[in-house]
Amino acid sequence: MREPKAAIAGVGCAGFGDFSAQSTAAIANRAVAAALEDCALSRADIDGLLVHIGSPRGLDYDEMARLLALEVRFASQTWSHGRFCATLIQHASMAVSHGLADYVLCVGAFRNSPYPRHGSAGFPGFAENFREGGGPHAETPHAGLLAPVGGAALATQRYLHRYGIPAEQLAAVALAQRRMAQRNDLAARREPLTLEEYLRSPYVAEPLRRYDCSFPVDTAVAVVVTSRERAKDLPRPPVCVLGVQGLAAGPREFVFGLPSLGVNVSAGEEEPVYETPRALQQAGVGVKDIDTLHCYDGFAPQVLWTLERFGFAGPGEAAAWVQDGRTDIGGELPVNTSGGHLSEGHANGWGHTVEIVRQLRGEAGARQVEQCELALWATTFGDAIVYGRH
Repeated sequence: MREPKAAIAGVGCAGFGDFSAQSTAAIANRAVAAALEDCALSRADIDGLLVHIGSPRGLDYDEMARLLALEVRFASQTWSHGRFCATLIQHASMAVSHGLADYVLCVGAFRNSPYPRHGSAGFPGFAENFREGGGPHAETPHAGLLAPVGGAALATQRYLHRYGIPAEQLAAVALAQRRMAQRNDLAARREPLTLEEYLRSPYVAEPLRRYDCSFPVDTAVAVVVTSRERAKDLPRPPVCVLGVQGLAAGPREFVFGLPSLGVNVSAGEEEPVYETPRALQQAGVGVKDIDTLHCYDGFAPQVLWTLERFGFAGPGEAAAWVQDGRTDIGGELPVNTSGGHLSEGHANGWGHTVEIVRQLRGEAGARQVEQCELALWATTFGDAIVYGRH
């Protein structure tokens, strides 16, 4: 196993829900204050700032630094879409490894409640649907698809047809994550969910039902990244970054599906073949060593595709693989133990990150995975981080 250079020293969360009566700066400030308290640092210690979701749903980096009284010498910000949680943490890890900053604050803070539904003209970034190459989530306006669920539904339909998978098998993902959310006081959706209720729920875009789609929330999460050596001197045990790999991109990559499931590939394209993920190679571990998996679940089938992309299941096998509680607490591979985007609330990967830290510290309470030493964050998009308790 490689010697880790970077670690998460502190995390803070403002919760998941409707914070429409509060400003984004206010909820971001709560998360930042909680993260700093978690690692016994002050704002004066923070010399790096990375922001995920910018204006208008969130705050741009310069505004956040000004409003939250942060004086930093390294700052950056990603494109305002959900896929960049791990990218921020990876950049923070590189920054502390190369001396650009000592303590980097990564912040995902945004509000959805003031805006209409994704895909409607009033939602921020709506004009991106009309880019030359189509929208950022495979929206194709000429076909009437103006929301991410359209591309995800097309990929899911193709997946189910290719492998002869009954659509009802998708339910296992939503049901398992709801069971785990019931053990999470911060989760936005904690009411029981039965298979019968799942099957009665309406289609949003067939074959995806209401409970296959993530639950939009307002939230703020802050994560403090520093070197492993500095983290060892702080109160909480460090959660180390052991291996990483970045987002994949190219003509075959498809944001809401495996490469061979995208709208931009031919119907006869062969199944994707993946090498051993570089993040696992860097960490010197295999999939059998991972104690808990946390993956981007804007839609339930993304969990299945992540399992396949990273080698937990073979092509077309993940739907059967997740049945019978296999991904529950106490199962073979607990997945998204906080409830994930489907039940805790869609936090663009930040809720998953907080949960990974809690699991590796042994602080997850009723959701705690026994002897949890290695966790994998991974996405359908191809990026990943292996975290370890050191």
